[in-house]
Amino acid sequence: MKLAQVLRLDDSDENVFERAAQPGEWAISGGFAFSNWEEGDLVGQQRQAFTNGWMGLESFGRATFVVVTPISEEDYAALIDGLAIHFVEAWGAPGFEAARPVAEEELGHMREMCEDHDDNTLLIVERELVPAGLNEKFRAIVPGEAKIEDIAGHG
Repeated sequence: MKLAQVLRLDDSDENVFERAAQPGEWAISGGFAFSNWEEGDLVGQQRQAFTNGWMGLESFGRATFVVVTPISEEDYAALIDGLAIHFVEAWGAPGFEAARPVAEEELGHMREMCEDHDDNTLLIVERELVPAGLNEKFRAIVPGEAKIEDIAGHG
């Protein structure tokens, strides 16, 4: 089984996101956090998080890059429970039992995406607002194919 972990290539995430996810955290897209956003919400660090931020599952901060990595069944189950608790505490879900299937779905989506890639594949998310809500696109950079201009945020 595979999932994604936060990869930090430099310290830029600390500057571009309000809360940066830490290297090694398991991560999901976290697009649900933007489900009710409108164009006026896309300013400053919030714009950066919306545009290309993965969500770390410990800090619930954002990261620019994640990397496909094996995960144990036990760790995966613990992440589902942790995300369900987060949904209750931070998002007002009515209870753990109601939140757990939603958390399982969120992690399942990420797991399915990662299963299609080799270990150490770098993943990038790009989001945009569309009339129907939110559109997410995912890009993979295969190990050994990455060029500095594919991942560098400078000119």
